[in-house]
Amino acid sequence: MDSAHLVVFAPVDNTARVHAVVRRLSDAIALGLLGDGEHLPSETDLAAHLGVSTVTLREALMALRQQGLIETRRGRGGGSFVRAPARPFDLDERLRSLSAEELRDLGDHYAAIAGAAARLAALRSLPADVRRLRRTLDDMAETEPGAGMCRLDGRLHLEVAAASQSGRLTREEIRLQAEIGPLIWAVHDLRARRGRVDAEHAGLVDAIEGADEARAREVAESHVLNAVERLIERRLAL
Repeated sequence: MDSAHLVVFAPVDNTARVHAVVRRLSDAIALGLLGDGEHLPSETDLAAHLGVSTVTLREALMALRQQGLIETRRGRGGGSFVRAPARPFDLDERLRSLSAEELRDLGDHYAAIAGAAARLAALRSLPADVRRLRRTLDDMAETEPGAGMCRLDGRLHLEVAAASQSGRLTREEIRLQAEIGPLIWAVHDLRARRGRVDAEHAGLVDAIEGADEARAREVAESHVLNAVERLIERRLAL
């Protein structure tokens, strides 16, 4: 799997699992992380990836079909296929399901994980890790706002976590991206924020390459917290 699919198909929260699966997949489809016409894994495989029962998954797929986001075909070559929505990801609509307190709590947790991963990446990263981060920065510089940028934003942070050489931090990065990533990517992808976000990404990679642990942690934490502050301001204005 690529980095986007690792996030989309990470295990969901234990509570309200049908709703969690529907929200996870609908966010991924609206953001373009799952492309129009993409063939989803089999029900057995997808349920295993998401950590839910096949009964729960079928209920979620039924809800997605009713929303027009999934099409199920029978027979040879059949299965569940993504149908791109008529309208793009609605950040405000998504924010209404969360309180400002929930957003702040998620942001504090994510900032702590991102900061720890960045510090360890500055300490442990190999030259190949830095080259990979530089390639992603180059790709971001050539990509217009939209689904492609969301993929790259998530990929960069997963690469930082992988460079930390910590399996637990990498798995937690995947889990948190699945939970709050769509909101952070959406607010990062606003044209008015792109210059600042690009500078933050470049500063993070510079700190990792320079083995500046304190700076890497500071940039990673502020990068997440700045986005969350924008989300909270937007949520309170609704």
